[in-house]
Amino acid sequence: MKGKVALVTGSATGLGKMTALSLARQGCHIAINYVNSQEQAYALKSEIEALGVRAIAVRADVAKQEDLEHLAEETEQHLGTVDILVNNAGPFIRERRLFSQYTSEEIIHLVNGNLTGVMLLDHMVLPSMREKKWGRIIHFGFGHAGEARSWPHRSVYAAAKVGLVSFTKTLAVEEAPYGITVNMICPGDIRGANKEKSIAEVAGISDSDTPRGRSGSGEDIARVIEFLCMDHSDFITGNIMDISGGLDPIRPKIASQP
Repeated sequence: MKGKVALVTGSATGLGKMTALSLARQGCHIAINYVNSQEQAYALKSEIEALGVRAIAVRADVAKQEDLEHLAEETEQHLGTVDILVNNAGPFIRERRLFSQYTSEEIIHLVNGNLTGVMLLDHMVLPSMREKKWGRIIHFGFGHAGEARSWPHRSVYAAAKVGLVSFTKTLAVEEAPYGITVNMICPGDIRGANKEKSIAEVAGISDSDTPRGRSGSGEDIARVIEFLCMDHSDFITGNIMDISGGLDPIRPKIASQP
């Protein structure tokens, strides 16, 4: 992957940061994307440049088309056309709510950030990937997204990601003749500081909720993405991959309402 250009959305912190570092260690030039984490983004830029590759940090909200256009333009201007696109960023409301409790603005923002924005950014980078006959696109979902099950209290987010499942599979088929692979990664319940930890760092942390028995880490996710981006991983496309330690994050029952 030496010399490839990788754009990783939402990469100043968390799983995106671990992915950006993993690809940089393989020789990729990295476009870091952030919205609020400017300090962390520029600290990561320095860390990546110390590995001997180039990096830029660009502020852009993936729910806004004009921001995505700016992100794509800045990446091409400073690093070159995108070879690897990792769509990690996506708004999420952690508070559990029934669908009726969401505002219309929240619904639009969640769908734009998790589905429409992903499609638009893919659309922006596809021409250059087609021209080069090589490209890697990674989408992010949630555990069991491929089954399109109900997920009470997460209705809008889940609907957007399940829509992205279908788009992932369709785009994979359409772009396969051009040497472009498209896959979805579905992380388990990896929270807080564990998102930026290695497998070795979480190996001794017990997690009774996960069948594997340990907590997940950012490295668990980044190493799978790194593998999918390798040249000889071109036979893997259109897949929805759960990286969850066997955990089912969906709780189908809700408390009865008064």
